[in-house]
Amino acid sequence: MEEKISVVLVGINGYGSLYLRELLSNQDARIQLNGVVDINPEFSDYYDELIGRQIPIYQSIESFYKEKQADLAIISTPIHLHKEQACFCMNYGSHVLCEKPMTANPKDVQVMKDTRDKTGKFLAIGFNWSFIPSILELKKDIIKGIFGKPIRFKSMVQWPRNESYYNRSPWAGKKHSTDGSMIFDSVANNATAHFLHNLLYLNGDNVDTSSKIDTLEAELYRVNNIETFDTCVTYIKTINNVDIYFYASHATKENKEPCFQLEFENATITYESDGDFNDIVAVWNDGTSKIYKGPENQNHLTKLSISLDAISNKNYQIPCGIEASIPHVLSIQAMHESVPLVKEFPQTIVRYDDFEKQFWIQDLSKILNYCYTNCFLPSETDTNWALRGKKINVSQLSKNIFHSQPDS
Repeated sequence: MEEKISVVLVGINGYGSLYLRELLSNQDARIQLNGVVDINPEFSDYYDELIGRQIPIYQSIESFYKEKQADLAIISTPIHLHKEQACFCMNYGSHVLCEKPMTANPKDVQVMKDTRDKTGKFLAIGFNWSFIPSILELKKDIIKGIFGKPIRFKSMVQWPRNESYYNRSPWAGKKHSTDGSMIFDSVANNATAHFLHNLLYLNGDNVDTSSKIDTLEAELYRVNNIETFDTCVTYIKTINNVDIYFYASHATKENKEPCFQLEFENATITYESDGDFNDIVAVWNDGTSKIYKGPENQNHLTKLSISLDAISNKNYQIPCGIEASIPHVLSIQAMHESVPLVKEFPQTIVRYDDFEKQFWIQDLSKILNYCYTNCFLPSETDTNWALRGKKINVSQLSKNIFHSQPDS
C-alpha cells in the first residue's frame, strides 16, 4: 500500500474551496487531510462535511502545528500572507504549494528562497498552466529549439468583473493591507496572472525557470473604485531580445477567453480558447504542424498531484517554484513603477450595466483586440485617452532587490 501523504489546507474559502473539494473527494488515495486552517471556516460550503468527518479545523497555522504535522501545506490565502505563511510551514517541516502570485513584495523573495534552501523543502507556486502536461511538453520543445529562435510572444484576456467581485474581500483591489503589507491586487496580479506568467515561463531557458526581463513599459487604467487597475497593457523586452505583449481587462463589456501567440524564426504557435477548437497549434514555415492539448481543457489542480509526486519521489522536478515565479513578481513591481498614478478612464466612455452591476468601457474590447492583433500599445494608436508609462529597467531593479541577481 502506498504511504499516505499528510496535508494541511490553509484557506478553505474562495479558491481554497476547489482544493478542499479535491482533498475531500478521496480520488487520490495518497492524501491524508490532517486539518484545515481558516479564520471563518463556517463560511465554507464544506463546513458540515468537515465536522461530520471529524477533520480538525484551526484558526491559525500556529495552532495547527502545535498539534499536528503535514508533509504538504497548501496555502490559498490573500496575497500579502503568502510569504509569512509559506516560510512558517517550511520551517515546521512541510513542503509548500502556495497559490499565485508568490508575493507582491519582491523583497520577500530572498527570504522565501533562504527558507527553502535552509529547510530543504520545496515551494511550488500554483500558476495552473505551468503544471499542465501539454504546456510542459510545449516548453520542452521550445527549449530543444525545434521552432527556432523566439521573436515575439503575446497574450490577451478580457474577463468582465462586476462590483461584487471587488467587494468580495477587504483586500480586493488594494495596494496595501491594514498593517502596510504589499498586496497590489489587480487584473495582472490575480485573475489573469496565469497568462502573463505563461509568456515569461514559456521563454525560460529551463523547465523550472522563466525568462529574465530587461525592460518593461506599461499602460494602466481603471474604471472601478479600486486602488490599483482593472485594465493593463504591458510591453516587455527580455534579456534575450524577445518582445512580450500582455493585454488584460476586467472592464470590457465583451468576454474574451485567454489566447496567445508565440512567434519563432521557424514557426508560429497559436492558442484561442474561444470557440469549438481550442488546442494549441504550432505551424512551421513549411506548413507542417503539431497540436498540443489546450490548457483550459485540462485539470487546473494538476499542481496538487505534481506536488504529491515530488514528495513521493525526491528526484521529481517541480516545474514552477520560486525561480520560475520571480519574473512575474518583478513585472508587477515594474508596472506600478512605470505608472505610479493609474489613469482613470474618461467619464465620457464609462458605461454601467444595471443588471450585471458592472462598469465597462465603450469600445475597449475593440481597441484591445486591435492592439493585440498588431502588437501595439493603445498610446501607439489614435486612442485619445491612452497614456504610456515610463520605461523601467527591470534588470537593474532585480539587482537592487536581491542579494545576488537570481534567475529572473
